[in-house]
Amino acid sequence: MPYDEKPKQGPDTGPQEEKEEKFSFIQETIKPKPVTRRKILTQLARIVIYGLIFGAFACLGFFALKPWVQNRFQNIPKTVTIQEDEDEGTVQTAPPDTAEAVSPVLNADSYKEIMRSMYDIAKDAGKCVVTVQPADKEKSFSSEGSGTENSVAGLVAADNGKELLILCDNSVCADAENWTVTFSDGSQYGATLKKQDKNSGFAALSVQRINLTTSTWNSVLVATLGNSSVTTEGDVVIALGNMFGYAKGTGFGIVSSNIYEESKADGQYNVLTTDIPAENGGTGILFNLKGEVIGMISPGIWENTEANTTKALAISDLKSTIELLVNGESVPYVGIYGTTINDTMAEKENMPVGIYVIEVNPDSPAMAAGIQSGDILQEVSEAKVSSTLSYEKAVMSSKVGGTIKMKGKRRGANGYVDIDFNVTIGSLE
Repeated sequence: MPYDEKPKQGPDTGPQEEKEEKFSFIQETIKPKPVTRRKILTQLARIVIYGLIFGAFACLGFFALKPWVQNRFQNIPKTVTIQEDEDEGTVQTAPPDTAEAVSPVLNADSYKEIMRSMYDIAKDAGKCVVTVQPADKEKSFSSEGSGTENSVAGLVAADNGKELLILCDNSVCADAENWTVTFSDGSQYGATLKKQDKNSGFAALSVQRINLTTSTWNSVLVATLGNSSVTTEGDVVIALGNMFGYAKGTGFGIVSSNIYEESKADGQYNVLTTDIPAENGGTGILFNLKGEVIGMISPGIWENTEANTTKALAISDLKSTIELLVNGESVPYVGIYGTTINDTMAEKENMPVGIYVIEVNPDSPAMAAGIQSGDILQEVSEAKVSSTLSYEKAVMSSKVGGTIKMKGKRRGANGYVDIDFNVTIGSLE
């Protein structure tokens, strides 16, 4: 066979296939070291040490930042909102008991139990009653025993998160710049004036919450302002304050009348008279048997009378004023004493319906605007006024310093003519 000839491939022989070479590598498995009890304990100890270190730094940081946080957030007082009275028609009454009523047997022990129950109510209510006096006036020797020299009873009316707001008679504000408030536990704290209103005769003082101790906090209660509009003759009431010539007095009695009023500029306040004896010039707080405040006992009520019984301005008529004072806002003032001319009176006297101006205070916004006695006001800030209540609401909703328009009627030679005034709202502080 020639050397250059390729051998013939037979039918049973195929092309040469390349054989893949397979290599076997040694695969090594790394086994973890066994976990021993000692390692577990060591790891746990390390975690505990780290936790203690972190906790220590967290505590140090907390105490270091606490004064800053308190100072930062307590400088932002919350706005106080005085809850309005509920509608008398929504008050739920218990269904009448059809069972035969059994009269209890009353004796001396029953009387003791009744008086003890009332005293317990008075004791709880007393937590919101304080004594206020100027800090820069010393007590006289004769008044050290009574504790009433230059002092008035006050009410813890609100808490805005930064301050406790004390409502009191503004007679204590004359010639004073700082005050001392004595709480029910006998502790004393400095107070500053938040705002006063010489027209209504009330002022709001503030005591810094951060200054109060824990024991004082436990003895303080923010008052609940009740609905004096549902108070009727014969209701049992509790008087707390210095109405009797000494501080921290307690008296029990009944409402003898609720039909009379005390006139102030731009409004009238219902007066709750009681059969509880009182000294002239005494101040205090009147409570119902729920422990709710229903009146502020004021020395200015019916100053010319000699009846030495406890009298209070109804709290429902004071709520809008209180809300402004405790929020540090000025109370609007126009300076008008008026009475309502309703439809019946208007027809009888041939007069327009509205507010008849009886008197205008000297140097008041009303006098500056030209309002005179005898004018009849019918519209305030585009709102119709047909009663002293609606007039008072219109004035109280105005902003001090702002100008409002009042419209009405004035009698002329040929009958009543239209009049209008631009009144700049003022305040008496």
